[in-house]
Amino acid sequence: MASNPKPFRIGLVQMRMSNNVADNIAKACTMLEQAAAQGVEVACLPELFNNEYFCQKLDQSYFNLAEPLDGPTVQAVAKVAKKTGMVVVASIYEKAAQGLFYNTAVIIDADGSTVGHYRKMHIPHDPLFEEKYYFAQGDLGFKAFDTHAGKIGTLVCWDQWYPEGARLTAMLGAQVLFYPTAIGWHPAEKAEFGEAQVSAWETIQRSHSIANGVYVAAVNRVGHEVITGDGIEFFGHSFISDPFGRILAMGSHDKEEILTATVDPALIEYTRRNWPFFRDRRVDAYSAITKRFGS
Repeated sequence: MASNPKPFRIGLVQMRMSNNVADNIAKACTMLEQAAAQGVEVACLPELFNNEYFCQKLDQSYFNLAEPLDGPTVQAVAKVAKKTGMVVVASIYEKAAQGLFYNTAVIIDADGSTVGHYRKMHIPHDPLFEEKYYFAQGDLGFKAFDTHAGKIGTLVCWDQWYPEGARLTAMLGAQVLFYPTAIGWHPAEKAEFGEAQVSAWETIQRSHSIANGVYVAAVNRVGHEVITGDGIEFFGHSFISDPFGRILAMGSHDKEEILTATVDPALIEYTRRNWPFFRDRRVDAYSAITKRFGS
């Protein structure tokens, strides 16, 4: 299936999570139906949307939250996708084998079938973001997926900070880069660093739009979740940017909401003709990019 030459509408479901998995899934499904009613053809849920962000501390019991790719979370979302005829990106905690777990985005097509999945490539290890304990590094590489609406790429949260991931996904033909996300403030740091952190998060992703001539859609959760200590205050601010880096839709810091915008492949073509970054890339001079640092 070639990239869709026609405009299509995308939506981001910015939501608040509790520690009740069933409630979170039900809320997500309700908001997906609301998105479809607004004409959304591709919707994306936040990272690990079916639970609170459990990676705040090390606890073996949280491995029990993991599901297979065809587990109850994906099954529930697939029913909504089929009912509404909408493509959905659903982020899950994947159990691939005994003792092997991934942070995975599943792409569900408009007929409820699974198009494919992407496993988070960059895994953070920071205070209250203890993801290296829970997730193996993604082993599928960067991917783009042909869907009923258009060709999309999906990366996950910490992948947002890496221009290599955005570039390689765009090179595969993705018209939109979706970033399901769980990012927030440490409450004690918010006053000093909060504004700068949000600005940096937004800026790096808008730069992916510009450098690659694609749409970027980043969806975050909201709410103050306390698993340990002072917890994390998730700052929302979900947004969609166009190939010029212009903001088409922006969420609040604290409200559940659905953000929508139209993806126009003609604008991708126009932008790349005028900013021909792919034409001018010096692919003969980039071999050092595979080194960790230095020459």
